[in-house]
Amino acid sequence: MFCIFIPKVPAIGGNVGNKFKTNSLFLQIYYQLFCFKMTQFSEHIVNQRFRIVYEALEMRRLIKGKSDIAEKLGTYNHVINSILKGKRNITLDQLYKLFELYGVNANFVFGNSEDIFLEGYGYEQELPVRAWQDRRDNAGGNNITLVPVRALAGYATGPQDPDFLNALQKFSVPGLEGELIAFEISGDSMLPTITNGDVVICQKLERDEPLRDNQVYIVVTDTIVAKRIQQVKINNRLQSLRLISDNSAVYKPYDVDLQDIRQILKVRCRLTSHAIN
Repeated sequence: MFCIFIPKVPAIGGNVGNKFKTNSLFLQIYYQLFCFKMTQFSEHIVNQRFRIVYEALEMRRLIKGKSDIAEKLGTYNHVINSILKGKRNITLDQLYKLFELYGVNANFVFGNSEDIFLEGYGYEQELPVRAWQDRRDNAGGNNITLVPVRALAGYATGPQDPDFLNALQKFSVPGLEGELIAFEISGDSMLPTITNGDVVICQKLERDEPLRDNQVYIVVTDTIVAKRIQQVKINNRLQSLRLISDNSAVYKPYDVDLQDIRQILKVRCRLTSHAIN
């Protein structure tokens, strides 16, 4: 039986994340070096590391199981199952998507690093949740401005308008400090993370505060939406945001140009009147 064994392969240089398409030839060479004979799938370092990556993604609730990651990687549930069982290799195209969508460190997958994720990735996606009954109305101590559904259009028109904001209801929640804004959510696009009627409590981004891919934000354009984001870069410059719904079977991702974005707010937690698990 013919096999290729590489005792030590130098690490891929640079912060390898959204740059994979520009280094496609280099990555293909790496991939081919690690492609063993078909009877050795279980010993393939990339397949072994993929199993670790899968477990890390599942533990952090970045995926909802095999069918979820299969859809994201453009394949099928049984294919992911076969890779995890060591019966087939993950493909180069699937690797590209794994690196791009989840910020997985290529050097980890190829056995040259113990860091599974690139810096800024791999954070658990579960939003902290509080009961709607936790809100308080403290005279003079209310730090959260509530934007109900009927006021969303007005907020989108003037998110910095003090007169508009001062006219809205205020409340507080124990443990949530600072100047915050809450938005009432309508619709099912973020199920099961955010339910119709929930209120998400948000914090305005500080100047130069980095965005984190796959985290939930409120994005204000001519409308207001709660979505997960992915940064779309060209030549390492941010050009747009890809807005992603958790209810991905119904709602497909779409891109929004930076010039059309009026404000971005990070979702800190959600208030719900539904039962909390």
